[in-house]
Amino acid sequence: MGHDHHHHHSSGKNLKLAFFLNFGFTILEFIGGIYVNSIAIISDAVHDLGDSLSLGTSWYLDQKAQQKSDSKFSFGYRRFSLLGALINSLVLIGGSIYVIYEAVGRLMNPEHSDAQGMMIFAIIGVAVNAYAAWKLSGGKTLNEKVVSWHLMEDVLGWVAVLVVSIVLQFKDIHYLDPALSLAITLYILYNVFKRLKETLFIFLQGTPADINLKEIKNKIENIRGVASSHHVHIWSQEGEHHVFTAHVKLENVNKFEEYKRLKAEVLNTLEAYNFEHFTVQFELDSETCSLE
Repeated sequence: MGHDHHHHHSSGKNLKLAFFLNFGFTILEFIGGIYVNSIAIISDAVHDLGDSLSLGTSWYLDQKAQQKSDSKFSFGYRRFSLLGALINSLVLIGGSIYVIYEAVGRLMNPEHSDAQGMMIFAIIGVAVNAYAAWKLSGGKTLNEKVVSWHLMEDVLGWVAVLVVSIVLQFKDIHYLDPALSLAITLYILYNVFKRLKETLFIFLQGTPADINLKEIKNKIENIRGVASSHHVHIWSQEGEHHVFTAHVKLENVNKFEEYKRLKAEVLNTLEAYNFEHFTVQFELDSETCSLE
């Protein structure tokens, strides 16, 4: 329990640090992007503004996710962190569409960019985002993983801006800046859609990828004295903590001791899977399950 508390405490602190780093840098980027006339930097500023909003939301929802269960949310508030991942993805899609619109305009009407200024910003950008991504890289929740991945994308984006700024100092190719901006944005969109799919899958209570439902069902049904299982369900609260429910039909149980032994064996099988919560309804072969 102590470990969990420490993990949540540090993840909250990391999200808070990443938020303030990102937000401060975003404001600097908007001013700098306009000053050096670079659509790649302005597009990254829009992207970082989305990140800042997402980080702020993630930080708030991460705190909310630690609240204990109550009569309103009997499973607790963990899924609130999943909501952070969803908002995060949607904000990025909106920002990316704007960037594509701006970059296409610049490709049609190329403008000169200040390569020296771009280079200075790129170096600061790599440093700030790499530090924030490193602080969040050990995150376990989908929310933290999403945020860490955003920041890593930003590092890659800034490395590309750095390369372009070096090239521009030797050869003034006007379309390089908007072309880079488009490449960064399309790459980001590809990953956002991948993550959005993963987030929606958990929202829709899909079976977690790290758990084999068939395998668990087989293990339970292979226990001597278990006739069958039905209504076997696994879903995840936020990508890390999973919940299991099942109905297990027993056969040839004549003594209470036999019933207790079978029950213990089934529950021991489930213990190995480290579920956050599991519920098993045991039925005797003489019973008829109204849900079957």
